[in-house]
Amino acid sequence: MTNVVLMGFMGTGKSSTGKMLAGRLGCAFLDLDHYIEHQEGKTVSEIFADKGEDHFRGLERRAVREITVRQNLVLATGGGTVKDEENRRILQAWGVMVCLTAKAEVILARTSCRGERPILDAMEKGDRRQAIETLLRSRAGAYGKADYFVDTSELSPLQVVDEIAHYLRRGGNRRG
Repeated sequence: MTNVVLMGFMGTGKSSTGKMLAGRLGCAFLDLDHYIEHQEGKTVSEIFADKGEDHFRGLERRAVREITVRQNLVLATGGGTVKDEENRRILQAWGVMVCLTAKAEVILARTSCRGERPILDAMEKGDRRQAIETLLRSRAGAYGKADYFVDTSELSPLQVVDEIAHYLRRGGNRRG
């Protein structure tokens, strides 16, 4: 079994897909943000509000190092995890990087609840779609380093799992 890293923008389905994919593959699932929340006893939003993004990114780097000693795992990363070069290098060496994508309007619909997405909420300034598009552009380079891409815009989580499982069965080649 190969470790699988689900990466991509918020609202693309990393957590819901990850749980189902782990079940299909017969391995464990871990959501990086939930892991950090459990370690800190606070939500990601509370961490951002109390100590800021830089502090959160430090916690995220530590969590990536801790988690990647495990094997047979599907890991759902936070939307910004792979912006960090060290995180990306560690995760690429550890597992197959699968980037979930979605159209901006789909992400807008999926992330409409304010207060749960601190980076997006802070950037919004009245135009959430523009904030999404700006963030997508700024992260395109990091997301582009994935081994495989699945557009979840018009797929159910089960269909996304089928796509990824099929890719892995074919050998799930890593870019290296």
